[in-house]
Amino acid sequence: MAKLLVLHGPNLNLLGSREPEVYGHATLADIDADLRQRTVAAGHSYDSLQANAEHVLVERIQAAREDGTALVLINPAAFTHTSVAIRDALAAVAIPFFEVHLSNPHRREPFRHTSYFSDLALGVVCGFGADSYRYALDAALKRLA
Repeated sequence: MAKLLVLHGPNLNLLGSREPEVYGHATLADIDADLRQRTVAAGHSYDSLQANAEHVLVERIQAAREDGTALVLINPAAFTHTSVAIRDALAAVAIPFFEVHLSNPHRREPFRHTSYFSDLALGVVCGFGADSYRYALDAALKRLA
């Protein structure tokens, strides 16, 4: 049994009501419940955290090094384009991770085209709404098998 950690960045707590034409109608609770059920059914443990504060995500990533986390799915949200601190934390703990986005940042404003994480990630899944998380989880579960 492996431990999977899912991290959700700023404003993702507003999913379901925040710009549904961009982010869809699924809530974060819906997404987490689906991921948890699928992870546990595959015989692994699941933990998740949503934070609007960068330092909270950094601290959780650092803690993952000590708590047996085998793999991380992270949707850094707006921190994708700004956070050297989260990037450095992921590099420091050296836990493999997948980068996830609900929308396709490459179809959006130019400032969203740059990710501070993609070059470190095992893979990037974007543009499929809530399914982006499911597709990333499928890849994670294959890697953990």
